[in-house]
Amino acid sequence: MDVKLNKLLLPQGPKTALVVRARIFLAQVYLVFTTNHFPCLTIIAVLPIFAGCLIFFLPHRGNRVIRWYTICICILELLLTTYAFCYHFQSDDPLIQLTEDYKWILFLDFHWRLGIDGLSIGPILLTGFITTLATLAAWPVTRDSRLFHFLMLAMYSGQIGLFSSRDLLLFFLMWELELIPVYLLVSMWGGKKRLYSATKFILYTAGGSIFLLMGVLGVGLYSSTEPTLNLEILANQSYPVALEIFFYIGFFLAFAVKLPIIPLHTWLPDTHGEAHYSTCMLLAGILLKMGAYGLVRINMELFPHAHSLFSPWLIIVGAMQIIYAASTSLGQRNLKKRIAYSSVSHMGFIIIGIGSITDIGLNGALLQIISHGFIGAALFFLSGTSYDRIRLVYLDEMGGMATLMPKIFMMFSILSLASLALPGMSGFFAELVVFFGIITAKKYFLMTKIVITFVMAIGMILTPIYLLSMLRQMFYGYKIFNGPNSYFFDSGPREFFLSISIFLPVLGIGIYPDFVLSLSVEKVEVILSNSFYRSFFY
Repeated sequence: MDVKLNKLLLPQGPKTALVVRARIFLAQVYLVFTTNHFPCLTIIAVLPIFAGCLIFFLPHRGNRVIRWYTICICILELLLTTYAFCYHFQSDDPLIQLTEDYKWILFLDFHWRLGIDGLSIGPILLTGFITTLATLAAWPVTRDSRLFHFLMLAMYSGQIGLFSSRDLLLFFLMWELELIPVYLLVSMWGGKKRLYSATKFILYTAGGSIFLLMGVLGVGLYSSTEPTLNLEILANQSYPVALEIFFYIGFFLAFAVKLPIIPLHTWLPDTHGEAHYSTCMLLAGILLKMGAYGLVRINMELFPHAHSLFSPWLIIVGAMQIIYAASTSLGQRNLKKRIAYSSVSHMGFIIIGIGSITDIGLNGALLQIISHGFIGAALFFLSGTSYDRIRLVYLDEMGGMATLMPKIFMMFSILSLASLALPGMSGFFAELVVFFGIITAKKYFLMTKIVITFVMAIGMILTPIYLLSMLRQMFYGYKIFNGPNSYFFDSGPREFFLSISIFLPVLGIGIYPDFVLSLSVEKVEVILSNSFYRSFFY
């Protein structure tokens, strides 16, 4: 380091004072970027919404400028995130890293606390990747393009801020930052029933946010010394059993709406059915995972005793959700609603993994979060590109698309097979690890594990039934030849590039899942040892 600085500051030959000062400044910038003192997380969290505000000041030269500007911001954000994590994050360290703590509101002692660990790095990278591709998928959007892309960037900031927040109130604010953008994206760029779907979404999620706010205030005000919202301190806080159960239920209801968990799931199919497919990519790829992340980050870490009491019910609800959603998906005529119920079914594996209270099961749940984030986003993107061509949403009106659009047929088939857990794809290994997690759980009796495993197996049998039926109705037969449109064009370079970009991580994780598991395995062990097992000594 010293040799580099000497060469930079003391070049050969006489130099003016201005040049020397400029090089000193560049050296200081270099040192800031290459040390942990650089506020990486703050810049990563604030950059999208700040850059989004500048969209309204761009010159009026058509939508192309706005599109390229938004895509460049997303790519810059993804590169900055990847750089920060590659050079400053240690995967074998379970402690919070890249910590930032700034006083925000002195009167309330509210701090801007950020930090990441093995639990949050995966969702943050997933957010960057899916949001970048979603902005590319939104290329056909031309109406109110400025507002549309600003809302997508605002969602980007909210998601990054939530996954990296280390303060409960900041967590709540980032949670709420998602509501208005999604509502506007659905109500302004959705289908015929967009107002109904957007209103249903805001009512469900705002209702869940009430329980989240009550839980945040209750946990923050209850303390043996002084009120605090610092997650580091709250993770070591003990509560009376009744109060811990009360807090657990409040946070659980908030996260159950977002995950979603039956019977609080009915907003999801309607919202997916009416939203633009780029919005559906963000909903299925990231928004649902916020609920699962909250269950692990808050319910498991802060309330281990209550989680131990409720974990058998989580197992039961997760198994019921797999069967119910898979059965319901089979009866859906609407293509996007069928995929939406498929997402609800796959969320059941995450619930079971969280409820298994084993390191294998919890790692499987975290792997399923990443896996379904890619697969769900890909399926909604392909369903949207199909609708752009044939203008049909009902499966019984489709047929014969394989001959007319072979590239879309190929990608739709491959990613549907990935969704039904084809070996070699990410979904297979994620669900397999969850299976091993429930089988090796010492908390449950043998008969209970056999019944739950049997129910999960039935769900895995129903999955190929409704997915292969969907492919048969869409791509085989001759109905589409008699449609009103006489010409259909296949996937273009942009759409094919986007499909391949999502498929490659699915294939890569399926072949080498340790790439994702290595990020969270150390943190999972800490959660189960330091947080959960202290409940046995309550």
